[in-house]
This record gives sequence, structure tokens and C-alpha cells, in this order.
Amino acid sequence: MVFKSRTLDDRPVVLEIADLSVRLAGDADARPILDKVSMTIRAGETACLVGESGSGKSVTALATMGLLPKGTLEASDGRILLQGRNLLGLGPQAMRDVRASLVSMVFQEPRTALNPVMRVGAQIEEVLDAHMRLPKREKTRRVHDILHQVHLPEVERIYASYPHQLSGGQRQRIMIAMALILKPRLLIADEPTTALDVTTQKQILSLIAELQDKHDTAVLFITHDMGVVAEIADTVHVMRDGAIVESAPAGQLLRAPEQDYTRTLLKAVPSLAPRPARAAAEGPPVLEVDGLGKLYGRGRWFSAKAATQAARDVRFSIARGRTLGIVGESGSGKSTVARCILRLIDPSEGSVRVAGTEIARLSRRRLRPHRKHIQIVFQDPFRSLNPRWSVGQSLMEGLLNCGMAKGAALARAGELLALVGLPEDAADRYPHQFSGGQRQRIAIARAIAMEPDVLVADEAVSALDVSVQAQVLDLLDQLQKKLGLAIVFITHDLRVAAQICDEVIVMQKGVIVEHDTAANVLARPRDPYTRQLIEAAPGRGWDFANFRALQPAEEQEARPSPSME
Repeated sequence: MVFKSRTLDDRPVVLEIADLSVRLAGDADARPILDKVSMTIRAGETACLVGESGSGKSVTALATMGLLPKGTLEASDGRILLQGRNLLGLGPQAMRDVRASLVSMVFQEPRTALNPVMRVGAQIEEVLDAHMRLPKREKTRRVHDILHQVHLPEVERIYASYPHQLSGGQRQRIMIAMALILKPRLLIADEPTTALDVTTQKQILSLIAELQDKHDTAVLFITHDMGVVAEIADTVHVMRDGAIVESAPAGQLLRAPEQDYTRTLLKAVPSLAPRPARAAAEGPPVLEVDGLGKLYGRGRWFSAKAATQAARDVRFSIARGRTLGIVGESGSGKSTVARCILRLIDPSEGSVRVAGTEIARLSRRRLRPHRKHIQIVFQDPFRSLNPRWSVGQSLMEGLLNCGMAKGAALARAGELLALVGLPEDAADRYPHQFSGGQRQRIAIARAIAMEPDVLVADEAVSALDVSVQAQVLDLLDQLQKKLGLAIVFITHDLRVAAQICDEVIVMQKGVIVEHDTAANVLARPRDPYTRQLIEAAPGRGWDFANFRALQPAEEQEARPSPSME
């Protein structure tokens, strides 16, 4: 476990935010979005800004970057001093000169931050073009150099690639390269590892720390993952309702938090220790997968690419009332297996039996009446819910398609909302009027509307902050007990798998490398790949709920202070 213990008081101040307030534009009487936020970040320091969704973390970052939405939000008071220069007093052109050269930002989702129709090399060169005039050869050299620094393979190929041709981790490295190519004094990272698997996350965190040490960059790291905080933070600032409620060195805050809200956040972090084993379920399996395989690329006569085996010889079964977890890195085949058993894509081989019926080879027409037996909750409910439909319409869709009368379907929608802890009048509202956690509850309500035997949750809580995540996991547990659901839970977060799963499958390159009870897989792993995943889990050396390290402080590996050269 990496634990930072170093003195930063003698370092020069890079960023000082003093009494910053942000409000709705043109409404002096509105409650402030940010209320007198203050913090200081020094050269070489990593300051983590944590809090629940809606606490004001990203608004603080956007205000610092001068990217508050014009006409919607405005800074009404305070100062943002970057190396002594007040950014709030700068005009649009002066602020454009500051961005990338003195302060840069890495956003959460590189797929949306990168231009999909431009090669990534050209996108990095755009940053150079905005701030200096360089010959083409020199620009190319600098871009290649930064791509080497962020440890990307095959730099020539990456330089000429489009974003969709790269993995999620590679796209995030491109974003980091763009942010650091002009060696800014401050890097703002807004949830840059939230959607990444644990090994890629560890690589990105190590990369940011390496480049920070090399250039003595100050880092403002926005996250809801307290495991990441334990790994990288020098200082932690806790936000709630637009105000900073607690600030302290990382070790002090994790061991002795002063505020009840901070203690609540830490207690909500799921433990890596598996939950107590539940008794084996009685009755036959409701889902049986035997010899499942998926081959991409077969049958393309003129394609030079070899076929890709995304899944091979996958076998498992699950009984009613049980939860099976599938974990692994991005590209391991988890989601491919999920989509095959749901028949969102057709398996190339093998058998899938749901509630006693073989569905792997059914035609789309014959498959339709069997779909109600297996439903899915996707990672992003905002994308999976129709933004033009009210919540009631989304909940009623499947019921109406299966022949239920409109009045009965409307009454059932109200029952479903109550079941997932939402008011009945939520049926008349639209997805954008709810928080992320509430939207996921709506997605769960839609999935259970058809009273399925099997519920597939594909990274259903990975984008939620820890307190909302805990609420959604508790909801799934309650629904499972009440409805007798079998749950296939796909995740890259081993902490979540430990809290909800009875059995765990570990996948690597389309193959199951380990399958056992959650206790055996997570506490006594047999396969080296499983051990690698567990070792990569951030903050695994902390018992957050009890505010203590799991090993003595003198045995913790302190991160060396970076050179001032």
C-alpha cells in the first residue's frame, strides 16, 4: 500500500482559492452553488476533492478553468489565484492563454472529450498550435515524446489512430498527454479513473504520480473513491452542498475524521472482505450456461484480420435467490457473456437455458415471449432511459408490449416506484429531473417490471458515489430477498463483488480462470491473475469503516518526496 507522508509547507503555492462563491447567473437571491470555498495547493502536492454527486466538486474545477457555462453559472465572490494571478479577473483571450500552459484538466470520460473524427496525434498538436508556432517536424517530435512519457505502446500507430480504435485506458492516457504537453503548473483530474478496471486504474494513478514527480506539478484530483484517496492524496478536502466541511492531511482524515459527514462517507466504502456465506439455494438453476463462445470477425471474406475469440467455453449456473459475480479487466469478455445470455448478441456456440428453456438458438420472433424471464440494468441509466419519455412511460413499455391493459400498467408503474423507494408522482417526471442514483433506481424498476427470474446488472453501480452505491446495493439485496431473483453481477470493483456476490467468476481474455465462492476467490485466490486484480485494488490496505490501516504505519511504504529540480 502506498501511503504518503511528506512535508509540503516549504513548497511554493500554485493554486489558492479564497472564499469562492458561485451562483445562478442573474439571480442574486438564489442559494449559492458554491459557498465560500477555500483551499491551497502547493507544487508537487496532490489534493483530493471528495464528496457525493452534486456537492460542488466539478463546479469548483470548472470555475478554476474558466469553463462555467456562460449565462447559467457565474462566480459572484472570492478569488482564484494561480501563481498569484487572479483568474476571475481575466478576459476570454487571457484565459485561453492560461489553459494548457499553466492549468490543464483531464475529464472523466475521454470518449466524449476527444473528437471522434480526428486522429489523436492531430488533437494533441492542436494544443501546441493554440500556444506556439512550431514546424511540423518539431510538433510531431513533441507529440511522440509525450506519448512515450505516458507509456503508450506503438507510438506511431497510436499517433495515427482515431479514439474509437483505442482502449479506455489508452484514451485516458491520450487525455493526460494533451493536458501535460505544455508542462502546466496545475493539473485538474475530474474522476479520471471512475470507469476503468482496477489494473488500468492503477496504471493511470501511477502515471499521474510519475509525471507529477518529474515536473513538480500540483494536482487537484476529484474523486468519490476513498480507495484512490488513500493511495494518492497528500491533502483531502471534503465537500457537501457547495461548501468544504473538512480539510486535513490524508492520513489524519482517514484515521480521525472530525465531521459526521466524512465518517459517513468512509463507512459507506465497501470492504474487500467477502460478506458471510449464505446457505446454498434449493431448487434447480434458473440460468444454465454451457460451453458458451463468441467469435467476432468470422465469415468476412475480404478481411485481413483474424477472428477474435471474445468468449470461449464459458460454463456456470445460478439458482433463484443467488448472486453470481463476473469480474475481470476491460476486454476480458464479461459484457460479451452478459449480452450473449440476454441474446442482445447471438452466441457462436454453446447453450443458454433460462427458466428451463433453451434460448441460444431461438429466432428473434420465438425468443420474444421468453425475454421477460431475463432482464438487464445497464451502467449508465441516463443513456438507457428514453429522455423524451416520462418515467411512467418507460416503466409501462414492457408491460404494454406483453398485452397488459393501460390502466393496469399505470397502476403497476406506481407499485414499482414504491418498491424502489421513489414517490408515485415520479411517474410524471422525466429522467433529467432525477439524480444519478434515482435514475438507476428507475432502471432497476423497469428491469423488474416483467417479474424476471434473472437480473443482469452490468456495472450498475460503477459510476455512482459511495453512499449512493451503498443504497443501490442494499436495494438489490432487498429486491432479491423479496422477489427471489437470481442476479448476475458484472463489475470491475472487487469491493462491490465482495459485498453482494455468493460466487465469483474471474475472466481473462474470454476464458474463466477461476470460479468459486466469493470467500475463496477474494480471500484465498488460486490463479495469479486473480491475485493481480486484488493487489491492484486501490486502498486495499485500509479498513475505512473503522478508520484504521490494516498494517502498522511503520510498515507502510511512504512515497518519497519529489525532487525540486
